[in-house]
Formats: sequence, C-alpha cells, structure tokens
Amino acid sequence: MAGLSQQALAEASGLSRRTIISLEAGDMNISLSSLDRLAEALGVTFLDMVTDPGTDPKRIEVLAWRGKGTKSRGVLLGSVPARRETQLWSWSLDVGDRYQAEADPAGWHEMVAVVEGTLSVEFTDRTVVVEAGDFTIYSSAEPYAFANAGDGVVRFIRNVVE
Repeated sequence: MAGLSQQALAEASGLSRRTIISLEAGDMNISLSSLDRLAEALGVTFLDMVTDPGTDPKRIEVLAWRGKGTKSRGVLLGSVPARRETQLWSWSLDVGDRYQAEADPAGWHEMVAVVEGTLSVEFTDRTVVVEAGDFTIYSSAEPYAFANAGDGVVRFIRNVVE
C-alpha cells in the first residue's frame, strides 16, 4: 500500500492498525468517512478508492454502501471537481434501516433531496425530518445519521461538497 507499513498507514489515516489488518484480510467493512481518510493517507481521492481506472467521473454509478434491508443502498452516481471534489449519490433506505456517518472535516457540506418517503437526518442535538419533494442542507462536520422510520422505502439524492 503505497510503500507504507500498516502502522504508518494507521497513523496517517487515524484508523487503528487492527482496522488496517482486517481490511487487508477482507474481514471488515469500512465506513465511507474512514474510507475517505484512508484515501487521503494514501495520497488518492475517495473516487480513486471506489472506481475503476478510466471511469468517467460524471457517470460512476458504483454501489458504495449496503444496509441491512435489501432495499437500502448508497450509489455514488458521479463527481465533479470543486475545491477538492463534489459527489452525487442516489440513496435508498428500507423500512427501519439507518446509516450512521462520522463527522467530515470542517468545510464539508451535504445537500439532500428526498424523492420518495420520509427521511430523518439525526444530529447530536436535533433531528431534521425531510418529506418527499423537500430538501435540507447542512454542515457534515459533525456526526449524523440517515434513518427511515416510515412504513415504506425512502429514496433520496445526496450531494457531498467540500
């Protein structure tokens, strides 16, 4: 891995050495935020970690997260350059499912537009409920979660911007 020892990669990414070992062995899933930190430590982008070389960044369409429910998934649709990068995602959460996100670095924001159902965006001190046809914009520099507490699948578009 880029000439780094497991310990050096762990220190550079802020992940534990045990996590690095488990990832290399294929014994562990990694959060999207941790994958982003790992990419930065390796000197590549998040997109480099999840896409095949030569992929058109405007049409990536790669499954990057899968929840417990069969209809829960996060698909990275595309990306364009910004200060660093901007990502467009298509998400769905099955009934009762949730996605827990770690805090991004300062300066990162997300824009979420709900297409179907009701999405709860849960922060430490508040919950924002977004119905179909509505949207929310927030700083993602704090932990948050997407949750579906409704009785049907929730589908939404998510933009991640640095």
